[in-house]
Amino acid sequence: MHELSIATAIIERAGELARADGTEAVSAVTVRVGELAGVVPDALGFAFEVARDGTALAGARLVVEQVPAQAWCAPCAEEFPVGMPPFFWCPRCDQPSSDLRSGRELQIAGIEPSPAPA
Repeated sequence: MHELSIATAIIERAGELARADGTEAVSAVTVRVGELAGVVPDALGFAFEVARDGTALAGARLVVEQVPAQAWCAPCAEEFPVGMPPFFWCPRCDQPSSDLRSGRELQIAGIEPSPAPA
């Protein structure tokens, strides 16, 4: 399960970003995962829960924003959904596209610091 190594990398990078902002603990990490990124969101969530123990993100939750795969059709001048399994033919003009506009993302979109103790 490669999601464990991805979750570990997310935790490490989120911890670095939090420390750079002067934050000791993180309550949530939001990641954007593209439809074609090869990552199973549920498996990533499970791996995140396992990998976060003993880190500054021990109590953090993972928020996954799924990004649909979209390709660009030059003749039609518009985007179209690629779907899964991917199909790179424009549904309007039946021409192939090699211009993938979204769907391969795997990035940290935000970090929510834990509230300071009262």
